[in-house]
Amino acid sequence: MEELKVKNAIIPKQGKDSENYKRFLKLIKEKNIKIHIAKIGDKIKIERMINIEILWPEEKLITSNILNNNSLVMKLDYNNFSMLFTGDIEKVAEEEIVNKYIRTNKLNVKIIKIAHHGSKTSSIQEFLNLAKPQIALIGVGANNNFGHPNQDVLKRLEDLRL
Repeated sequence: MEELKVKNAIIPKQGKDSENYKRFLKLIKEKNIKIHIAKIGDKIKIERMINIEILWPEEKLITSNILNNNSLVMKLDYNNFSMLFTGDIEKVAEEEIVNKYIRTNKLNVKIIKIAHHGSKTSSIQEFLNLAKPQIALIGVGANNNFGHPNQDVLKRLEDLRL
């Protein structure tokens, strides 16, 4: 936001304050950016045919690793294209999301942004099976100190035949 022109920011309810969050709010105020505290079920119209639906977090926040597990999970729809943005959610959040959406096609997408940089704590098989993505994207730096993406995550994706 320091380098880009941003009109609106969509964020989840915060479970705790951090220095980064305080810096974020200060920048929002300085740049006069509108802020929307998104909640599950919100539908945000970007343009005539581009919509985002907030699928997570629930009103009652997960207390385990509160910032990661209450990341926004959003589904973008455009015509016959859909993409799932998963933030930094981990297994505990994925399990709750699976339980919430197991009898729906809400998680089914063409492209998924793999949660938490492909960490071993994310991308459980049940979650991936519901998403049924054709393409998976993992945001990582080469030779990072965390060993991301995790080999087990890559194997689960391979098992989906991505």
